[in-house]
Amino acid sequence: MEISPNLSEKAQHDFLLVQKAREGDQKAYAELLGRYRDAIYFMLLKMVNNPVDAEDLTIEAFGKAFKNITQYTPNFAFSTWLFKIATNNCIDFIRKKRASTISIDQSGDNPDTTSVTILSDTPDPEAHLINNQKIKLLREVVNKLKPRYRSLVELRYFKEYSYEEISQELDLPLGTVKAQLFRARELLYNILKSTNPNM
Repeated sequence: MEISPNLSEKAQHDFLLVQKAREGDQKAYAELLGRYRDAIYFMLLKMVNNPVDAEDLTIEAFGKAFKNITQYTPNFAFSTWLFKIATNNCIDFIRKKRASTISIDQSGDNPDTTSVTILSDTPDPEAHLINNQKIKLLREVVNKLKPRYRSLVELRYFKEYSYEEISQELDLPLGTVKAQLFRARELLYNILKSTNPNM
């Protein structure tokens, strides 16, 4: 595949990394992640104004990009493609979040009044039960992963270790921890998808 002559040196280097990543080179994935993780995170943080959501959306964006890396063509920079994936994914997330809000009409039938939308914080017993079932299902799915992925997921999501703490605990380079966690999340998603097609 030919690289567009309009690409900057940085974009050309990215494309070489993409080619290596397509061949399964974990270091190339880790380097792409390292180059853009912070920029993607801060862009998403501006959009959602919530560090936890921004972190999750960053992971999702890289997960989607790496899963579909064969679809990238070097007509434009990899970073442009990646930011587009991250932005679109974030817009979907915001739409879904808005759809789950409760709309309260202050004056009933009067169409001239504005309605106020608030987020529902009321603990719903059914939602609590569903959440517990999801956690149980997630643990069952995690057990299906290979041991190295399983330990990464357990440390990150069940014990809430930071990337740095996981790196020390498992004696792995930070880039490897991040790249393998993305891979683990993708595997988890695919297993969940096959056990629950409505996801």
